[in-house]
Parts: sequence; C-alpha cells; structure tokens
Amino acid sequence: MAQRYHRGHHHESVDKRCGEPSADYKTNKRHRSSDEGQHGAAESLSAHRQLYERHFPLYKQPVEVGCFSLDSRRSFFNDHRQLRYYVQPTKSPGFNLRDGYTSRFVKRDDSVKEKLDHVLKWILANRDKIQTRVQPPSSSALGVDFVTWRGHLTKVLTTPYETQEGWMLAASRFRGTIYISEVETEAARVNRETRSERQEEMMYWGYKFEQYICADDVDGTPDPGGVVNTNEAFCTVVQTRLADHKLLFSGEVDCRVKDPDAPPAPGCYVELKTSAEICTPKQRSNFHRYKLLKWWAQSFLPGVPQIVAGFRDHDGIVVAVEAFPTSKISQLIKNEYNCWKPTVCMNFCNDFLSFVKSVVKEDNPRLVYLFSWDPHRDVTYAVHRDSQYTFLPDWYIQDMSSHHPSHH
Repeated sequence: MAQRYHRGHHHESVDKRCGEPSADYKTNKRHRSSDEGQHGAAESLSAHRQLYERHFPLYKQPVEVGCFSLDSRRSFFNDHRQLRYYVQPTKSPGFNLRDGYTSRFVKRDDSVKEKLDHVLKWILANRDKIQTRVQPPSSSALGVDFVTWRGHLTKVLTTPYETQEGWMLAASRFRGTIYISEVETEAARVNRETRSERQEEMMYWGYKFEQYICADDVDGTPDPGGVVNTNEAFCTVVQTRLADHKLLFSGEVDCRVKDPDAPPAPGCYVELKTSAEICTPKQRSNFHRYKLLKWWAQSFLPGVPQIVAGFRDHDGIVVAVEAFPTSKISQLIKNEYNCWKPTVCMNFCNDFLSFVKSVVKEDNPRLVYLFSWDPHRDVTYAVHRDSQYTFLPDWYIQDMSSHHPSHH
C-alpha cells in the first residue's frame, strides 16, 4: 500500500535511492539557486507535483510521547483532562448542528496568535520524555530536528495540490533544533475578518457535531444540551521520523475509542469531520480530490487511524455518518482522474524540510527565516533579525539555556 508507516529502528533502513538515473536531474529542477545562495543553499524550492512522484519516503510509525489539555479559558495543563470518548451514532442520526449557536456557544478569539507557546510549555515540562527516545544521540539539545504543530505540516503536505491558499512559515534554529511557526498571510487575515454570518455558523457546526458524539468520561454519554466552548482542546504530542528528519509535533485530537483494549495512542484516536452531503458525481469527485486530501494528511501525520464524518444538508441536519480508515483513503481515490497522491505529499514535505535545514544555519532564536509559498509559485524565503516575526519567547529561551547544557 502506498503509505505504510515504517516500524524499523535502524538508520540504515533509509533508502536514499541515489542510484536512480533521474535523481540528479530532478534535484536540479526542484531547487533553484543563484551565486548569492547562502552557504550554497538553494534560494527556492519548486512545488511542481511531477517532481515528487518518487518512491514513498520512510515515515516511521508516530509514537505519542505525551499530551496536554487547554481548558475553557485556554489555560495549559500537562495532562489528558480534556480527552473525550467516542460514542458511535446511528447511520443517519438527524443531529441539528444549528442548535445552540446563538445561546450556548463560547468562541475562541482567533485573532490571538498563540504561535508555538503551548507546545513549548509541554517541552519544558517533559524534556526527559523526548531525550530517552533519541537513538543514536543527536546534535541538538532536544534530540529532534524540528518542532512544530501538525497543522503546519498538513499545509506543507498538501502544497503540491493547493490552488487557492498560500502560506508563510517562520523558522528559527535554537540549540540545534529548528522551530517552525505559521505566520498569518494577508489574504488569510482578510478572510478571517470578513467571514459571512453563514460561514461563522458553519464553523460552529463542526464543533457541534463533536458534542453530539463525544462523552467526557469512558462510561458517559454525550451532552448535546451543553455549551460548545472552542477554547477547550486535547492535544497529542508525537515523535516520528520522515527520512532523515526527526520530528516532534503536536496536534489537536477530537476523541478516543472507549475500548480499553484498543491500541495505545495515537492508535486509539478518532478524528471527527463534517461535510456537505454528496448528491451528484461531481460533488463526489470534489470530495475525493479536495476534502479527502486534507483529511488524509491531517490524520496520517500523527498516526490517527480513523476519521468519522457527518454528512449534513444545507440546513445543518446530519443525514449520514460514515467512517473512513485513514489507511484506506488512498484506495478510495485511486480511480479519480488526475487525483492527488500520498507519495507526492510526503516527498514534497521531505524536500521542504531538507530545504529549510539547508537555509536555516545560524543558531539564534531572534533570527527568523520566513518561508513563503503561493499557488503556482516556488517556495522562497527572507531573513528577519529581531523583527515582528520572532516567535520563540524569552521564558522558553532562558529556561532551555539555563538548566540544560547543550550536547554540542
């Protein structure tokens, strides 16, 4: 199958595939450099999908190294208090997703940019949990090459197929690890500030669907009469490796299955989604080509094995519920003409991380390399020192610097 996780432990298992006759040609096409290229690094990276149709790269089975919770006031807790339990609904449950929108809804202020702060708090409280997993010892103090949010990696994975929205990702190297944090683009800011009332309500519908099928306790039942508060979150923290890149990232998790004998996290987690009901072949094709790509990327990265989708009508009534095993999604789309390929997504992500490593050389938390991409363009970058883009907070830098001498 196209996108299997690798469970091996040896670095030798990374197949560099240097013997491919087209390897050098493709590398030259992917990277464009000029004489001024810093440290010999390329100046840009192509996102052209044809360049990434190689073998699926090694991606190790993600391992959960910890978790954290954010409460109704967005306070951080180093535990799983916000984890909820999946309660399977009937096939066509008739849930009304509009219920409570005007009366029982506390909306998180999405103009507040939290950057990597919650992940960094988790790292300071759990350094020992990361360290022990590093085989062999790493050149970085943390023992990982990259720290980021899962959502940022999802945007990178889907880039070769994205035609609408660009992105900006800030990167800083600190004590040997590169931290990547998203910067809101001007277009995204305008979108956020000019959303229609219907768009606002439809964003609520996704959270409301979760409320109908999640219980707070393992033997509890859902409470659709309660308040939907989008400040609350449960996040997993996973460690994995994509080819030569050791990754530590966090992502929000909707719920877990109740079965105590289920696989350990993240293998027991369930991602919940809503989507418009599919009535025509064109709608089915669009669902496969666009929505399933994002769903697959988001759940494949942290190793979440199951997606449960509520299909709703125009008025927000859930008319059908369907489960999509993450590992089966690529078979589902195979017959779609000119459809997305998991291998292209993962190879592009691998090459992007290699590009970032080649560019982000100076170890300095006040220095930000801002990577930008827009549809039909190459990935480029600019360098900013002591600017508005600096995102690693002083409390993190000081704590990491004072208590833990570097391995260098």
